[in-house]
Amino acid sequence: MNKHLPQPYFSRVVRAIIEFDMLKDGDKVLVGLSGGKDSLFLTYALAVLKDIAPLKFELGAFTLDPMFTDDFDPAPLVEFCTRLGIPFATEKANIAGIIDNNHGKDPCFTCAFFRRGAVNGFAKQHGYNKVALAHHHDDAVETFYMGLLYAGHLKTFTPVTYLSRTNLTVIRPLVYFREREIRETVALHGLTPLASPCPMNGKTKRQEIKDRIAALEQVDPDFYSHLAAAMRGGKPIELWPGELPRDELKAKHDAFWRPDKKPPSC
Repeated sequence: MNKHLPQPYFSRVVRAIIEFDMLKDGDKVLVGLSGGKDSLFLTYALAVLKDIAPLKFELGAFTLDPMFTDDFDPAPLVEFCTRLGIPFATEKANIAGIIDNNHGKDPCFTCAFFRRGAVNGFAKQHGYNKVALAHHHDDAVETFYMGLLYAGHLKTFTPVTYLSRTNLTVIRPLVYFREREIRETVALHGLTPLASPCPMNGKTKRQEIKDRIAALEQVDPDFYSHLAAAMRGGKPIELWPGELPRDELKAKHDAFWRPDKKPPSC
């Protein structure tokens, strides 16, 4: 397969890898390949880089069948990875059944948890030290906004995440790509993305956040860019201090109303 990335795409992949120290000589990298547009592009981009980068790293791809349907066919992904010259593996995990029995729990959280476990478990078993995931810039901004609206915290995933329990490092080389740009990359690698088997596709909290951001951008075209700027460190931050524990607050309360009372000794 004649692999090629146009310079604007190549530059952003390389920028992320260099800026966040994602790759080192001798790494063995496993791509979580779902078959969607993002993971297909990530697999292709890393295969291109593998051929020309001055450092040497191994690359493989892994697909998990969550058994949401009974007709999952990995053949297109097998052929795709064969053309790229990288090993491919797939396994089944009955995540659909787990979700059905997890009454009342967030199905998206459950699915993501077991998907991560399967990918990381395969990586450990087969000697990979890094797992590459296809999260892009929109994913990071949406996660940041979701945390603010639904959990009351300012947090998102990082471009590089070290997992101390497994001694694996998760890398996200697409963090400088907008989702709309990745939609246009099918013409580069030639494989039509597989349809998502997820029964919640298009009906998740993340989709709600996508829709909210799009609506707010209609009112303020800078809304997304301001969210993205707030997500980065080094920006001016003025926040209230954290809430005091109940015992500390009581001690301050007592000291205010009874200033003659000596505070408890430490």
